[in-house]
Amino acid sequence: MTVQLKKPPASSTPLRALTAAELPDALAAAPPATRRWLEATGFRAAPHTHALVPAADGGLAEVWAGLGQAGDVHQLSSLPMALPQGSYRLAADGAAVDAEAAALSWRLGSYAFDRYRPRTRAPATLVLSPSDGARRGLQMADAVALTRDLVNTPAEALGPAELAEAVQALARTHGAKLRQVRGEALLKAGFPSVHAVGRASTREPRLIELNWGRPGDPRLVLVGKGVCFDTGGLDIKTADGMRQMKKDMGGAAHALALAGLVMARALPVRLQLLIPAVDNAIAGNAYRPGDVFRTRAGLHIEIGNTDAEGRVVLCDALAYGAEGGPDLMVDLATLTGAARVALGPQLPALFSNRFEMARELMDLGLRLGDPLWHLPLWRDYRPGIESSIGDIVNTGRNAHGGAINAALFLDHFVPEATPWLHIDLFAWNDTARPGRPVGGEAQSLRALLAFFERRYGRG
Repeated sequence: MTVQLKKPPASSTPLRALTAAELPDALAAAPPATRRWLEATGFRAAPHTHALVPAADGGLAEVWAGLGQAGDVHQLSSLPMALPQGSYRLAADGAAVDAEAAALSWRLGSYAFDRYRPRTRAPATLVLSPSDGARRGLQMADAVALTRDLVNTPAEALGPAELAEAVQALARTHGAKLRQVRGEALLKAGFPSVHAVGRASTREPRLIELNWGRPGDPRLVLVGKGVCFDTGGLDIKTADGMRQMKKDMGGAAHALALAGLVMARALPVRLQLLIPAVDNAIAGNAYRPGDVFRTRAGLHIEIGNTDAEGRVVLCDALAYGAEGGPDLMVDLATLTGAARVALGPQLPALFSNRFEMARELMDLGLRLGDPLWHLPLWRDYRPGIESSIGDIVNTGRNAHGGAINAALFLDHFVPEATPWLHIDLFAWNDTARPGRPVGGEAQSLRALLAFFERRYGRG
């Protein structure tokens, strides 16, 4: 374990974390030899820098590390793979580092997707005194790692069946109930849109459902887009556009990890997790541009483009989730390139049919350093997705407002009485930063968990 929760042993190496502003006073109070060493090595306590301070016998006496802004959940993330292997403890005379942030940032800095390529070395270990904050930090780190692992796994090894196995493992851990509707049974069970998108693949589509909690608690529905690989269908993507489409199940990975956090934190809710899991493949029976399907909600949707498949699989799942009269419904999806054009890779787009609720979540995310950005569910644009032969079409008339059009499409399947949050995210790091390697990434998990804890009495 890269983070151990126990009383730190005296044999562990002290780690003195401090900001640049705190450095002068700390140097003045340090032993002369330590002060001269740090000055000679040019240590300035800049964020994500550190200095190894030698002992008189040539061993390692302590580590000084620079911190960034207070509350930065990645403030220790550069250390696990940079420090010599061994055991470290936070020094009492350093800056006060929140136990949750320390556990989370250290564990995230230790993360590597090593399924195919072994690590070159083991990370250093941080020993923290047991606390609920430290445990919460590790629970969050485990959720982030699960999200990253699922997104990073190639589609050859992660199809709809393997995604269902991941949900089943979570259900076993927390005593939840699992149900699946697969293949042709989707048509009889009332999930025709999920079937339409996934029918061309040799890996049968499915609706994965997990239920957990006590009957009297408010119902919380989480829906995740589970497109395990997206070719674009008959409206085929370019080679560059298809290259990273193993990550198109990123919404499902987030919803799965978030469900695990809800259960691990024992929130007083009735949790329903829904994942429509498909491959958007190309074959003779692939769904086609111009096709019209009657959805679970009874609306007829016209297919303007087979590469706008995410909203098609989500609509049946949202309609199903709404049937239980939830207190809150949240869907997460790698849905539109338009959201990335508008906000870039680090800011998920947030839509909601409850303006104040969306603003509360956005403000909470900004405070926690886990940002989302509220975009309008601008219903004046609804005529732009009207169909001439059905009720609505899965594409707009042009490229304008693409993320809004997708949200408006989904809005048709959520009753106005149901509070709803829709999060259009990227689930990927294009560039590496401390604690955030290139590849799959979790976004909005911390903000959403804090929002749930506040809403359901644990915040």
